Amino acid sequence: MFLFKIDLQLFSGEKTEKATPKKRKQSRDEGQVLQSKEINSAFILLVTFLVLSVMGNYIYQNFMDFTKNLFLEMKDSDNLFTINETHKLLIQTIILIAKIVVPIVGSAFIVGLICSYMQVGFLFTTKPLKPKLSKLNPINGMKKFFSMKPLVELFKSLIKISAVGYITFSYVLKQSKNIFNIMDMDILQIIGYLGKTTVNIAFRAAAMLIVLAAADYSYQKWEHEKELKMSKQEIKEEYKQMEGDPQLKSKIKEKQRQMSMGRMMQDVPKADVIITNPTHYAVAIRYDSKLEDAPVVLAKGKDLIAQKIKKVGYENDITIVENKPLTRSIYFAVDIGDYIPPDLYQAVAEVLAYVYKLKNIQ
Repeated sequence: MFLFKIDLQLFSGEKTEKATPKKRKQSRDEGQVLQSKEINSAFILLVTFLVLSVMGNYIYQNFMDFTKNLFLEMKDSDNLFTINETHKLLIQTIILIAKIVVPIVGSAFIVGLICSYMQVGFLFTTKPLKPKLSKLNPINGMKKFFSMKPLVELFKSLIKISAVGYITFSYVLKQSKNIFNIMDMDILQIIGYLGKTTVNIAFRAAAMLIVLAAADYSYQKWEHEKELKMSKQEIKEEYKQMEGDPQLKSKIKEKQRQMSMGRMMQDVPKADVIITNPTHYAVAIRYDSKLEDAPVVLAKGKDLIAQKIKKVGYENDITIVENKPLTRSIYFAVDIGDYIPPDLYQAVAEVLAYVYKLKNIQ
């Protein structure tokens, strides 16, 4: 019987945890974002036919004017098929096409940008374009081929085709009586009727595609979150990277301690007195009445460090005084660079007075 619970997910690598903010940002920078192409397609279709319905009279008038001018020129010109006349006709045709196509294509382009921005926001990255050797791996290609994703895409395509086909067939069936009346219409009425029928079918199809796009967006969101999921081991490794490797942090702290120790030892020769335990603790104290309001602890240490402090003191002819209670009190109560607290003034003053008397300092 086990005494401790062991989380096997740490070893299995199963991705069961929600993605961290760092993982989400990294995926976004690599171009892996939540986006449904069906939403773009549905709204582009809707807006395109909406613009066509609004521009119907505009398109008709431009075609009529172009045709009238063409026939008038053919009537009045004997050299219609010369290079100059052909060039002129080509320019007029290009202008006509531009006047009709640019508003339609431009509106579709703007709607596509808006839909993409609403889903993704502003994102510019070239990382998806970088070549990856993993893409050339045939095994990975076969995995994608036999995964669920192609089946899901096929299923979505069949649903779209069925939905649009049903809407088109049902609308045409309702209009079947009017279709037989086309024979009694003139050419302009036929064009108007066919245009109106096409736009009505397109609007209904676009509305259905928007509904399907909403469902697809929900699916894409679920799929995106599934792909972003992380294992507990991955979260643990990410936390290590953010917080720093414990071994590296330990080395950095050790280096900082060494540097601090070096600076402390450089200050020991400036001390007026070193008070010792005598074997375990040592503190170096300086007092300059012109610069400081109270004595300052320049260095302190225990065991080996205490021995180093005393050694530097001997080498620099600094008075070493043994006072066990005072040494321990200063060591535990005062940090390096801090003033001696008021409750120790008297004891420290007596030690300094003794040192000054030895050195004949008034």
